[in-house]
Amino acid sequence: MMGMATITGKQLSDMIRHWLDTPVEAYLGSDYGQDAKALLQRALSDGDAEAFLQKMQRDIPLLKALPAGALNIYALPSGEDRKDLFIEVAGEVIQVGA
Repeated sequence: MMGMATITGKQLSDMIRHWLDTPVEAYLGSDYGQDAKALLQRALSDGDAEAFLQKMQRDIPLLKALPAGALNIYALPSGEDRKDLFIEVAGEVIQVGA
C-alpha cells in the first residue's frame, strides 16, 4: 500500500499564487482564476471578500480541507488613496498583485 503524499506549505502557497496570477477564464472553458482588481474597488465588508475566498476554495479544492480560520483576506491602507490586499493561508501571508 502506498503512503499518502504530503503537500507542503510552499506548494499550497504556490497554488494560491498561481490562482492569483490567473485572470478569470484564462483557461478555455473554465472560470478558474480571479479578478482582484474588481475586489479592490469595493469595500471588503460588503460580502465580496467572502465570495472571493469561496471562489478560491472552489478553484483550489484543497483549501476546503483547511481548518476554520486558516484562510483569510484583509486589506491594509498604503498611502492616501491605496489599499494593499493580502491572503493569509495557514499562517503565511501572500500579497495580492505583488
